[in-house]
Amino acid sequence: MAVSLPCTPFGLAAAHYTPARAIIEADGLLAVASDINPGTAWCESMQFVIALACRYLRLTPAQAIAAATINAAAAINRADLVGSLETGKQADILILSVNDYRHLGYRFGTNLVDTVIKKGQIV
Repeated sequence: MAVSLPCTPFGLAAAHYTPARAIIEADGLLAVASDINPGTAWCESMQFVIALACRYLRLTPAQAIAAATINAAAAINRADLVGSLETGKQADILILSVNDYRHLGYRFGTNLVDTVIKKGQIV
């Protein structure tokens, strides 16, 4: 499992990002995360991480969302509990105020979250 932190090179104005396409083409699993820390990438927005993954890692919106959800859960050995909508898993769901999931790939400056559901409860 490779974990890419696209906010880090963005925050450091670096030119090199994770070779995500090569990882995927080699049948590797790829997760994305924010690397939230004050030294390199103080980014609290997974929407922005997904947008960076689409732009700089050259992932499709579907690949970026999978990398941020089920693959990220697998990276921390939690895919049996979280990361996808399946019977028996914890119901952690974001309802977004967009008509199409592909908006996550380019709508990076606005909070698109309409409703948060954690463990089946609206919070």
